[in-house]
Amino acid sequence: MQTFIGNIEGRLDEKGRIFVPASYRKILAEAGSKRIVMRRDTDNECLMFYPEEIWNEKVEQMRQVLDEWDPEDQMILMQFMADAEYLEPDGQGRILLQKKNLETIGAQQDVLFVGMLNRFALWAPETFAAKRLSQTELAARLRAKMKKRSAE
Repeated sequence: MQTFIGNIEGRLDEKGRIFVPASYRKILAEAGSKRIVMRRDTDNECLMFYPEEIWNEKVEQMRQVLDEWDPEDQMILMQFMADAEYLEPDGQGRILLQKKNLETIGAQQDVLFVGMLNRFALWAPETFAAKRLSQTELAARLRAKMKKRSAE
């Protein structure tokens, strides 16, 4: 599968629909994904979108780690899954987003799609701008993470 990259501006219509960027739709089509899974991110004020196959891989990873009979793990699973929903783009490549999800990320009309390798995120542009690292900080953190990884 090709990777989702870049940041692409979008605009919600009055019904809460948004066009999935054409480059992202192409990747989804090449992967054979008719549906995508959307969930609120656990750490950031954005919505995450997964091709269905990638979502299924994530769920399988959770099954391997979490014990569905353990009350704490059960609550983690329930909450994680409760914040997810299947979306199917219409014939024009639009998806309908629930108002509660748009409110969660503070999106009004303008939004920003951000590629994240095998998935992509949807942000309110001003929230993403506020969270971005400076170029110097990004370089330093990336260098530290890559050095740590290569040392393992």
